[in-house]
Amino acid sequence: MSRPDRAPAPSTRERSRRHSWVRVLIPVALILVWLAGASFGGPLFGKVDEVSSNDQTTYLPESADATQVQKLLGEFNDSDSIPAIAVFTSEDELSASDLDAISDAVADAPAVEGIGDDVSPALPSDDGRAVQAFIPIQSDAELADATAALGEELRAAVPEGITVFITGPAGFSADLVAGFAGIDGLLLGVALLAVLVILVLVYRSFLLPLVVLATSLFALCVALLVVWWLAKFEVLLLSGQTQGILFILVIGAATDYALLLVARFREELRTAQDKGTAVMAAWKGSFEPIVASGGTVIAGLLCLLLSDLKSNSTLGPVAAIGIVFAMLAALTLLPALLLLCGRAVFWPRRPKFEPDVVEAEHGMRTTGLWARLANLIKRRPRVIWIVTTVILLAGAAGVTQLDAVGVPQSDLVLGASEARDGQTALGEHFPGGSGSPAYVVVAEDRLQDAADVLLASDGIDGVSVTAADSPSGTATVTEDGLTAVGPPGTPAPEPTVVDGDVLLQATLTDAADSDAAASTVRELRGELNDLDALVGGVTATSIDTNDASIHDRNLIIPVILVVIMFILMLLLRSILAPVLLILTTVLSFGTAMGVSALVFDGIFRFPGADPAVPLFGFVFLVALGIDYNIFLMTRVREESRAHGTREGVLRGLSITGGVITSAGLVLAATFAALSVIPILFLVQLAFIVAFGVLLDTFVVRSLLVPALTYDIGKAIWWPSKLWRHGER
Repeated sequence: MSRPDRAPAPSTRERSRRHSWVRVLIPVALILVWLAGASFGGPLFGKVDEVSSNDQTTYLPESADATQVQKLLGEFNDSDSIPAIAVFTSEDELSASDLDAISDAVADAPAVEGIGDDVSPALPSDDGRAVQAFIPIQSDAELADATAALGEELRAAVPEGITVFITGPAGFSADLVAGFAGIDGLLLGVALLAVLVILVLVYRSFLLPLVVLATSLFALCVALLVVWWLAKFEVLLLSGQTQGILFILVIGAATDYALLLVARFREELRTAQDKGTAVMAAWKGSFEPIVASGGTVIAGLLCLLLSDLKSNSTLGPVAAIGIVFAMLAALTLLPALLLLCGRAVFWPRRPKFEPDVVEAEHGMRTTGLWARLANLIKRRPRVIWIVTTVILLAGAAGVTQLDAVGVPQSDLVLGASEARDGQTALGEHFPGGSGSPAYVVVAEDRLQDAADVLLASDGIDGVSVTAADSPSGTATVTEDGLTAVGPPGTPAPEPTVVDGDVLLQATLTDAADSDAAASTVRELRGELNDLDALVGGVTATSIDTNDASIHDRNLIIPVILVVIMFILMLLLRSILAPVLLILTTVLSFGTAMGVSALVFDGIFRFPGADPAVPLFGFVFLVALGIDYNIFLMTRVREESRAHGTREGVLRGLSITGGVITSAGLVLAATFAALSVIPILFLVQLAFIVAFGVLLDTFVVRSLLVPALTYDIGKAIWWPSKLWRHGER
C-alpha cells in the first residue's frame, strides 16, 4: 500500500513571511487593547470628583468618637447639610438699617441654588461691628459653586462698606475643592510637559519621548478606569489627594520602567541587527528588575492597609493598582511600540549595529562621565562611602526641626482664602470657636451633668442643646437648666432625643483649629469619660485624625522596611546586600526629611506639617528609592557572575548610570509637579519626594552604594553561591 504524499514543507521565504506577519500582528493587537482601555479611561479625567470625597471625617476609623458623632448629627438635625457661616463686618458700628439689610439678605439666602431653608437669624456681635449667620449648604449641591453664589448674593444685598465672608466647614471645604480643581488639567499637563522636556534633552530624540509618554499615559488611563469604577461601587474611597498621587505615581513609575527597557533595547541594538531579537533580549533583561521594582513598590503601598485612617488605607490599593498598570504597560505596550518603530525610535541618533566595537569594549564603555566615576570609585572606595555617609548624617540631623503634629484647618490651603479671612474676622468679634462647636452626645438623664462640665471649662464660651421645637433649633443650657431663646415668657423647649441621647453644642473660646481648642477638647473628653459621652466636631476630628496618623506612622514604617528587605533578599539571593541597601535608603530618607524640615521652617515658613507627611514621604522615597538600587544591583549581580564582584560594580555603574539618572530626573520632576496644587500636604510631599529622589539618584546610588559594595567585595553577596564561589 502506497503512503500518501506528504505536503511539501514550507519554504524559508514562506516561513519568514509568516513570521513577519506574526511580528506585526502581535504588537498591533497589544496596542489596540491598550488603546481600547485608554479610550474608556480617558473621558473619566474630568469626572473623578463624582466618585471622590474630601470630607475629613469619612476617613477616620469607625471607632473614633468624631466619626460616631458625625453619623448622629443628621439624626438630631434631620439634615446632612454642610454648615456655612456668613460673617458681615464693618469698620464702624452697624446702624439699624445695616442690621435690617443684613437680616433680609440672610432670610433670602434659601433662594440661592444649593442653599437649605434652615438659616439662622442674623446674630450681631457685642461690639456692634459684625454679624454672623449660619446657612446650610445642601449635601447634593456643588459645594464650591453654591458657596461662591451665596457670597455673591449676600454682597449684592448689603450696603457698601460692609465686608462679607463665607467661612465655616462649608467655606473650608470649598477651598479644598477649589485647590484640587487643577488635578485633572494643570497637574497632569505640568507633569507630562516636565517629562517630555527631560526626555528630549536627555535622549535628543523626537519620537522616543512620545513613545515613552504614550506608555505612561495609557497606563494612567487604564488605571483610572479601574479605580473610578471601584470608587463608583464604593469598593475604594477616593479623594483629591489620592487622585493627585495616583496621577504622579503612575506617570513617574511607568516612565522609569520604560526608560530601563529602552536603555536595554538600545544596548541590544548594537549587537543584534534584527529589531525583534533586540526587543526580546531587552525584555528578558528588563523583566526581573521591573517586576522586582514594581513588586517592591506595591508591597510597600499595600502596607498602608494597616492604617487606621481610611485616607491612608485606601491610598495603598489605589496606588498599587496604578503601579500594576505601569508595569504592564512597560512590559507589553512599550515592547510593541519599539518593535514597530525599531531603530527609528531613536532618530536622529539611531544606534548602530557594531558588535566588533562592543566586543572591544567588553560590553562596557570606557569613556564618559560614568566611566570616570567608576574609575574614581575604584581608586578611593572607602573614602567616598565614609565621606558621603557623614554628609548625609549631617543633613539628617535637621529632622529634629520637623513639626509634624498637625496644622490648623485654615492652613491646609495655600494662597488666598476667603474662609481663612472669614475665620480671622469671626475671631475678632465673636468667640473663636463660633460656627464650629464641639458636639457632645450624652444620655438624656446626664444632660445637665455634661453641661456643668462644659460650663466649668475656661475653653468653653457657651452651651446649647438641639431642640426641634425651638425657633432657632437650639436651647441655651445654663447651670440652672434649659433657657428659652426668644421673647420674655417663651417656654423652655424640650431637647431633641434620639435613642435616649441628646446633642450638646459647646462654643469654643478659641478658634476651632487652634492648639488651645485642641487642648480644651482633650481635657473635656477626659472629664466626660465617666458620663459615657462622645465628643465630636471640627476640633475633635482634627485630633482623631492626627492621633491616627501618628499611630500609622509608628506601625507602618517598620513593617514596610521588613517587607522590602524580604523582597530584596529573594531578588539578590543575599542577606548582607539587602540590609545595606535598606540602611542606605533609610539614611537617604532621613537626609531628605532633615533638609526638608529646614527648608519648610526657614524658607517657606510653613505652619507645620501633617503627621502623615513623614509616612507618605517614607513610603514613596523608600519604595521608589529602592527601585534604583534594584536597577543597579541586579545589573551588578549579572556582571559579577562573569567578571567578579568588584569589576561587576564598576561595569554595573557605568552601564546603568545614564538610564537611572534619567529615570531619577523624570520621577523628581513628576513629583515636583504636585506643588502646582495649592494644598499644603501635597506641596510638602512634592518637595520631600523630589529632593529625596534626586539625592538618592545622584549621591546614594551613584556614590554611596557602589563605593560601599566595591569596598566590601564579594562578601556583599553573603551567604549566596556568588559569595562562596565568585571572584573578588
